[in-house]
Amino acid sequence: MSNSADSPQGPVRRPVWRPVRLLTVGVFALAGLIFVTSFNTAKGTDIRTDDSLLKLSDLIQQRSDRNGELEESTSAVRRDVETLAERDDGSTKAEDERLVALERAAGTQEVRGEGLTVTLKDAPPNAQAAPGYPEPQPNDLVIHQQDLQAVVNALWQGGAEGIRVMDQRLISTSAVRCVGNTLILQGRVYSPPYRITAVGDRGKLEQALAESPAVQNYQLYVKAYGLGWKVDEHKAVTLPGYSGTVDLHHAKPVEPAE
Repeated sequence: MSNSADSPQGPVRRPVWRPVRLLTVGVFALAGLIFVTSFNTAKGTDIRTDDSLLKLSDLIQQRSDRNGELEESTSAVRRDVETLAERDDGSTKAEDERLVALERAAGTQEVRGEGLTVTLKDAPPNAQAAPGYPEPQPNDLVIHQQDLQAVVNALWQGGAEGIRVMDQRLISTSAVRCVGNTLILQGRVYSPPYRITAVGDRGKLEQALAESPAVQNYQLYVKAYGLGWKVDEHKAVTLPGYSGTVDLHHAKPVEPAE
């Protein structure tokens, strides 16, 4: 018969993993994983404020500046080509006149004459509704793509010989598009105020603006919330010819990698 010191004391009790304890261990493990991942990603930099992580707007502006440089280079090369073509040109006078007319219609030639400039801009900060109008929503206080298109379309309808939006001449393939509160035109990015200049009979241009339903709708927001609208007349204004590429581009499927 063994004494009490040698006798078994019953089965050893195993620790019980309660749900709260399991949750605590899981939280600490997850925190450690996040810390390690953050360290490996940042490599000693501040993820939120690292200047090397460019914002999308910065990238767009960089591309816009680069496109502007390429346009200037393209324009210089085109002038050289035209100079060589004129020197070695064997066409007749009638053919030359026909070519000039086509270039003028295409917008690649300078156009000069009387005209006007329409300026559109956002409402002032903290704009309030005029008496009798509901309080404005954010979209009521900024210029939209439809507003720019309304002015451009009305000026064409009024017989404009040429139109320039900001510093770019419009041609048949030009598309006036807005992303957020910025205008993207032929690879360049612009912010308001937006200036649209047209060469043509001023009376007809102003009448076309006044009769346009889309422009009339914009005028309601001018009156209600203070959106900018200004028309400046010009006795003589010159619009440079379009100097960018005139090639049409289209999407095509990517060749599968072999």
